[in-house]
Amino acid sequence: MSSDFDKIFDRLQAAVDRYDELNELISDPEVIADTPRFMKLSKEEGSLRDLVAAYNKYKQITDAIEEDKAMLEDKLDDEMAAMVKDELSDLTQQDEAIEEKIKIMLLPKDPNDDKNIIMEIHGAAGGDEGSLFAADLFSMYSKYAEKQGWKIEVIDKNDTEVGGFKEITLMITGNKVYSKLKYENGAHRVQRIPTTESAGRIHTSTATVGVMPEAEDVDIDIDPKDIRVDVYRSSGAGGQHINKTSSAVRMTHLPTGIVVTMQDQRSQQQNRAKAMQILRARVYDYYQQKETAAYDEQRKNAVGTGDRSERIRTYNYPQNRVTDHRIGLTLNKLDRIMNGDLEEIIDALIISDQAHKLEQLSNG
Repeated sequence: MSSDFDKIFDRLQAAVDRYDELNELISDPEVIADTPRFMKLSKEEGSLRDLVAAYNKYKQITDAIEEDKAMLEDKLDDEMAAMVKDELSDLTQQDEAIEEKIKIMLLPKDPNDDKNIIMEIHGAAGGDEGSLFAADLFSMYSKYAEKQGWKIEVIDKNDTEVGGFKEITLMITGNKVYSKLKYENGAHRVQRIPTTESAGRIHTSTATVGVMPEAEDVDIDIDPKDIRVDVYRSSGAGGQHINKTSSAVRMTHLPTGIVVTMQDQRSQQQNRAKAMQILRARVYDYYQQKETAAYDEQRKNAVGTGDRSERIRTYNYPQNRVTDHRIGLTLNKLDRIMNGDLEEIIDALIISDQAHKLEQLSNG
């Protein structure tokens, strides 16, 4: 057992003890009769099952290592000693691998990882170029989502005359969406020659991406008294009915001052539903950010899922290069990344985040 694994062994033993306790509880007729409690305990038991199986495998390996070491202390003939040494070498490698696996399984889980997300992309610095880059990022995430088998729905958008977006809000639904896209939160910088630039000068523009887990009623309880709703007439493109009815909705969450406006849907009822969906996600995200601010010191080195103004990545078109500044990763395949091939960057961010958490686990 490695020394840093030694430090977390107590936590592992506590998890195994809890698993045994849960198995007794879910066999108890009183607990079985209490359906909500039974469901909750069964879910907890299920979440520990793989960890306990890994622990049992780990014990088998360490017992076998001890046996082989004891055998080597006896007087063996050369052939037998060589066989035992080979087996010991193989078992030691298995032991190291399962220790790493267990350490990752023991990391605290992000409760939002399984959730769908609401993503907001804003063209920021750079005027038209910023809005065009926002459209490019929307295209990149749409293609990535398609490859993951996720569904994308545009909830609201504000187009610019050049074909970009001042902002676009989308809902991405599917398997573990937040776990992969949470690292996209922040400022994305682009360096390229605009099509309008006759002298061929490289411009730098920015778009910001906000990633919020979809919040259910169970996640956050918003008191209707805390919401002010204003209804007004929609403006802009949208057909004959646009200015006849007051279908656009503005919702304000009074305690936080968060405002959501929605006029993209066909009816006031639809706009209300979509505005509430976004408001709930933004308010949930707001309170979560406040909570994590309390842990800022220990999050200093963590891969950012924090401040939206933090510059996280640069996309350099002339050199076909993408750099993620948080982990110092540079890839010369911008064309493929803009086509939705984000796996390499996202995998590297997940590994870096796990490494940071493992360090905290070992030192904690």
